[in-house]
Amino acid sequence: MVGNSSFKVGIYIRLSRDDGNIESDSIVSQRSLLNQYIKENNYNLADEYVDDGFTGTNFERPSFKRMINDIESGKINMIITKDMSRLGRDYIGTGELIEKYFPNKNVRYIAINDGIDTFIDNTNNDIAPFKAIMNDMYAKDVSKKIKSSLHSRMKEGLYVSGRCPFGYMKDPTNKNHLVINGEQAEIVKLIFDLALKCNTYHFIAQELTKRKIKTPASYYNYVWNTKCSTECISQEYGVWVDTTIKAILTNQIYVGDTVQGKTKKINYKLKKTVKNNPDDYIIVENTHEAIIDRYTFNYVQTLLPKNVKRPEKKRFYLLDGLLYCGDCKHRITIRYQNKTGRSYTTCDYYRTYSKYHVCTTHTNNYEVLESVILDNIREVCKKYLDKNKIKESIKDLEFGDNTLKIKKQIESLEITNNKLTENLDKTYMDRLKGIIDEEQYLRVSENLKQEIDNNKKNIDNLKNESIEVNKIDNKQIEKYINEFLSIDNPTRELIINLVEKIYIYQDKTIDIIFTFKNVT
Repeated sequence: MVGNSSFKVGIYIRLSRDDGNIESDSIVSQRSLLNQYIKENNYNLADEYVDDGFTGTNFERPSFKRMINDIESGKINMIITKDMSRLGRDYIGTGELIEKYFPNKNVRYIAINDGIDTFIDNTNNDIAPFKAIMNDMYAKDVSKKIKSSLHSRMKEGLYVSGRCPFGYMKDPTNKNHLVINGEQAEIVKLIFDLALKCNTYHFIAQELTKRKIKTPASYYNYVWNTKCSTECISQEYGVWVDTTIKAILTNQIYVGDTVQGKTKKINYKLKKTVKNNPDDYIIVENTHEAIIDRYTFNYVQTLLPKNVKRPEKKRFYLLDGLLYCGDCKHRITIRYQNKTGRSYTTCDYYRTYSKYHVCTTHTNNYEVLESVILDNIREVCKKYLDKNKIKESIKDLEFGDNTLKIKKQIESLEITNNKLTENLDKTYMDRLKGIIDEEQYLRVSENLKQEIDNNKKNIDNLKNESIEVNKIDNKQIEKYINEFLSIDNPTRELIINLVEKIYIYQDKTIDIIFTFKNVT
């Protein structure tokens, strides 16, 4: 056997958050055990490698990587750990190291508590693969327990994410509760105010950047590109982008609801996450103070589809984003032609797939088209000045987009309750058959009944919201109409408050869908 003095030893120590409550796994405890073993066996310690707070389910650990580099350079040829789980809990990766990598590099590996020594032929080495599998199963079990605990806390309305959403901060007295961050909340309100004026994500982002308003990244102290020239926006403020604006304008958290569970990890070994279906989000209402009232938030959601796909152009078009092909129902875009000095409309679907003849051009002179449409809107609005007709036609009007969204939420809750009721009936039958005892039945049935009752309350709240929140105020509609009729050049904000969509057909027919019911 090779003499002990010929080994250049590296001791590897790892502690994850999952092991934090086990005293024997502490950094101090592991170091003491390993140093004592080295002393007793007269080994030469070349270096120490410590990964504090890193999971064993993968090998993306800084000190572990440094240790591998030192093996490659010949600095160390022996590794000692307290046990195999310190080296790693992924049985495939750990097996690759012990069975292939270490022998190939002529590196001796010792796991003290597991009795493993790759330079000695013993039975402990033979069962090392099984120990690796058990360590992997332990990691998987811990992951399930943590996931289950987080899920339960989310359903209670407790905020469990590490970073607070922009506009909020953690309550100093309760880390799972959000309170308003005054400075950031004013920025959120400004973003919604700009959205209410029918501006696009891009316009709002540019406006905030021009005003030197700090971005969320700036507040979170992100590191900016140091190569930025002196002409760039100050690192103190940052540059607002469309995706940040969209994330804020569509985040229900600003009405006081906790929205969590938007993403999930692929599995317990990978950090990569994927987006969940919105129906699987965990939403608990009224858990913290709102920054934006529900009416404003819901109203902004109805405006966004009209502006989100409207590209920023050098030329402003009053009806941009409202025009749709009456034949194929896709958007109609407006393009300026330098040769003629005029703007023309084109069916976007036709332009993209023209060779397949899926639609026709729907070409119109935009200036003429806008004039005709505005005249049409004026005619319709004049009819609404008949007080009897306007009162009858809009008294029960609701925003379609919000109503549909609420309807889907109600349907989802009703489906969930049907499943819960089926489970409740099954639990009762299991009790009758003796599969579970009385205590188990009472515990499970109470939880199911409580969840059913909570869902029923949420359904009632959603129905009330559908009736109250989404109604258009009669006086507000009259205000829009009177304002529209009183000016020659209406604003885009005013048009969007009156018009939902405008369908243009190939035969030049125009169909205007108003935000209020039409008068025949």
